[in-house]
Amino acid sequence: MAIGGGLRRRPQLSEEVAGAIRHRIMTGDYRPGDHIRMDETAADLGVSVTPVREALLTLRGEGMVNLAPHRGYVVADLTRTDVEDIFWLQGQIAIKIALRTAETITDDDLAVLSACNDRLRRAVAAGAVDEIVDAEFDFHRTHNRISHSGKLAWFLLNATHYTPHRIYAADPDWGAVAVDSHDRLIEGYRSGDRTAITDQVRRQFDDGAQRLAVRLTAAGIWDED
Repeated sequence: MAIGGGLRRRPQLSEEVAGAIRHRIMTGDYRPGDHIRMDETAADLGVSVTPVREALLTLRGEGMVNLAPHRGYVVADLTRTDVEDIFWLQGQIAIKIALRTAETITDDDLAVLSACNDRLRRAVAAGAVDEIVDAEFDFHRTHNRISHSGKLAWFLLNATHYTPHRIYAADPDWGAVAVDSHDRLIEGYRSGDRTAITDQVRRQFDDGAQRLAVRLTAAGIWDED
């Protein structure tokens, strides 16, 4: 979710604001040490200051921002190791879910997954960013439900809050990799090839980590490296 424009007023508004700020931190739009002004952020998002304050409290708990004396909230350091760790954790959980999926998946499930990936394929071909985000989420939600691993899926969902989905969705090369990896994952399920399944899940998260590292390097937040 990119900052800009109004957000719909819903009970979880502070969560949406936290997601918007988190996105800007994870893409380098907010750099370590930047001061996040609550009034400016509220005006930018078209919300009151209250959900912004609540969002910053949430992000402080996550270690994304710090409360600095006489300055208010500032963006915390985001290192290469942080990015590697985020995607490593996502990958480890996703591999566990995928191997459980391999034990339970049916032909009907495979057909549904293929249909989900075909939807993503069409969205990527059309360059429709919103549809790509939705289709990618739908593919993984459908996939994870097959494993009957509700708690692991919940942990993975929360870990992916740090993934700037729209940045990837706007990258045609990422889209091609995602569609191809999904195709190969589905074939791995069909053939019962657990190595291929693991490799394709790991491929997706390794690719995501590399692309984000390239973006953050280009943004200059790791100049000291």
